[in-house]
Amino acid sequence: MKRLLVYAIIVFVFVASCGKGEVKKVSEDSKMATEAFSLAEKIREAYAKKDLSTIEKNSTREGFRTISSAFKPFDSVDLTFSPVWVEIEDNVVHLNISWKGTWQKGGKTTEERGMAVFVLKGKPLKVDNILRANPFGYPAD
Repeated sequence: MKRLLVYAIIVFVFVASCGKGEVKKVSEDSKMATEAFSLAEKIREAYAKKDLSTIEKNSTREGFRTISSAFKPFDSVDLTFSPVWVEIEDNVVHLNISWKGTWQKGGKTTEERGMAVFVLKGKPLKVDNILRANPFGYPAD
């Protein structure tokens, strides 16, 4: 009986100690993906506020040109991003985003949706290009 009690205590101590001080390591790819999601959200918020300086600060020269050249005037926008897929090759991140937007301009409402690929480069990451359906090119004339 005593042996059973001793074994039970030893098993309890091992079970109680397991899992408590585990250090969870986050991979570099996971960190990059999280940074990419955050950057896309920052660009989306700046676009909604028409804050070109924040967009420029978070983009490469080419990326800023891509966004600003597509930029069309609007009164207000409700734009949502849903990250779908991330591909990381060397130091280039391709962030696939499904987006949906509703733009107001002069009393007219325009609704669009699409799939864009944000090409991100550098450390820290910056938008270098937007492929496929650029969400910043609406409302269409």
